[in-house]
Amino acid sequence: MTDVCSTTVLFEHPLNENMRTWLRLEFLLQQLYQHLTLSEIANAQTFFRTLADLLEVLERGAIRGEMFKELDRQQQKLLKWEGMPGVDSDRVSALRSDFKRRATMLMAAPRLGQALREDRLIGAVRQRLSIPGGCCSFDLPALHIWLHLPQRDAHVDGWLQTLYPLKAALSCILDIVRHSGPFKHQISLNGFFQNNTEEGDLLRVRIPVEYQLYPQVSGHKTRYSIHFLSLDSERGLVPNRLPFELACC
Repeated sequence: MTDVCSTTVLFEHPLNENMRTWLRLEFLLQQLYQHLTLSEIANAQTFFRTLADLLEVLERGAIRGEMFKELDRQQQKLLKWEGMPGVDSDRVSALRSDFKRRATMLMAAPRLGQALREDRLIGAVRQRLSIPGGCCSFDLPALHIWLHLPQRDAHVDGWLQTLYPLKAALSCILDIVRHSGPFKHQISLNGFFQNNTEEGDLLRVRIPVEYQLYPQVSGHKTRYSIHFLSLDSERGLVPNRLPFELACC
């Protein structure tokens, strides 16, 4: 994740398979919600390609069950904070209620992505996406006329509404995980840093953009290492002592 207006660049790296899947889902959902108005084939193809990628991710594993377990786990962690000195119990209680509501919504929803898989237009577009230029008007005349219909945006809104239980639950989980670990100032020596962690889910690395570096992370939930590499692999330099910020969540 990056902010083009910032003096630092934020990178996130998952430390387990669930977090890897959830970050990918978030990435795809963010793109979908940026294309709410499909007025021409260029942004329509981007929307449908992203939607197809999302459906492929949803077809792997028991995503809903794992997210439900994570929502319950976070509720139990919040329960331990209630009543502790210096803790805003009302805020903690509100968060627990929100997690419970999102979990109920998620489990009550139909199979994730099922309505989208059954949609004829989405199915027709998905079949042509693997063909170079396969979504042009003579290949997909149904898409061509659909783009000109007044109800087009309502169709898109309806498709995205079916994803809301997933989006809401995912937002809850990732938000509390990201806030569970504060950023700390660190120094890498000769472009390398390693450390241990207790049951970590996510590493967040913030690097000054002026260095034009990116991290290559390897590890798992209890131990990790970070190599800092230059964007210019031939002439770029990595400082012997590189200051950066790190949060283990």
